[in-house]
Amino acid sequence: MSQKIFIGTDSGATTTKLCAVWENGEPVSSKVLQRSTNSENGRGAVIASWIAGVSDFLTQNNLQWDQVAGVGLAIPGPYERYGVFSKTPNLPASFSGWDVYTDYGTALAKQAGRLLPLIVGNDGNYGGVAEARLARGNSKSTVMMLMPGSGLGAAFVGADGICLDGDTLAGMEAGHMAAAVHLLGLSGKPFSCGCGRDWGCVEAYTTISGLPQLLAEKIKQHPTHELATSTAPVKEKVLSLRTRAQKGDVLALDIFDFQARVMGLHVANLVMAFDPGIVVIGGGLMDHEATTPEFRERYMRVIRDTAIPYLWAPQRNTIKIVPAALGELSQAIGAALMAMYQSHVRG
Repeated sequence: MSQKIFIGTDSGATTTKLCAVWENGEPVSSKVLQRSTNSENGRGAVIASWIAGVSDFLTQNNLQWDQVAGVGLAIPGPYERYGVFSKTPNLPASFSGWDVYTDYGTALAKQAGRLLPLIVGNDGNYGGVAEARLARGNSKSTVMMLMPGSGLGAAFVGADGICLDGDTLAGMEAGHMAAAVHLLGLSGKPFSCGCGRDWGCVEAYTTISGLPQLLAEKIKQHPTHELATSTAPVKEKVLSLRTRAQKGDVLALDIFDFQARVMGLHVANLVMAFDPGIVVIGGGLMDHEATTPEFRERYMRVIRDTAIPYLWAPQRNTIKIVPAALGELSQAIGAALMAMYQSHVRG
């Protein structure tokens, strides 16, 4: 009898990633399949892209639709209600109010020729589920994850392996808490955030989305830097920063050190609230293919050194702050694991 699998669909504004796990939770493949989300072409195009992506993944791994026992979908928040988009910073305005749970479930049933159990949740939360499974090993430690990328994903995973969703599905939207940048000597008007808040969201100080504002602030301290007089588009300037930092560029290092310090303060706040045994730091800055070991070690060291002094003594002695291990696989695998966990609940 063919083994059952659980599909994980991780859909961002531009790219959808797909993976799957077997019934024992082990990944079917160590390679994620990526496809364009096609969000600019509307809701129908997105659903078609997801279905085609699942079909491609099955074909590439010599699997069949009749082996699929459930599907998990990881999408960015916030939500109006379960499976229904609210206003999401990086998606078209027309997606607000879209019942993606119903539309994807209908399309999956049509493709598979039967109803398939579907679970939908926050992409950051689901990434945390996958990273927590690895980070805790055989222990029952609770795990918190922060994943800076275009935005700031966040998750808290209990000893049972399940992520905290909250009563209104807004649990661990920690990227949109106010950042304590006054402790780092940054004054003036708070950075703006795509979520619409004006109090200075942590996301704006720790991710790609806030780099234009951070570059404009930090370049004042480096008036002779070539970026100060460059006529290149701002997007081009900020996308060059990670490469510059890895070559020792003083301005770029200053920017990423600042982001790491903001992240360290945020880690301290969240550890005080949730008291996890393990904190996982993920995102593009931890990508082994895009960053050097020296860059990653420096970023993690600054986070630790900033966070530790603010913790209670027992926490300082026991907390583990570690880099993520799954990279771009985490959210797709987490979605698949949540589909598997749901099947266990159903019995």
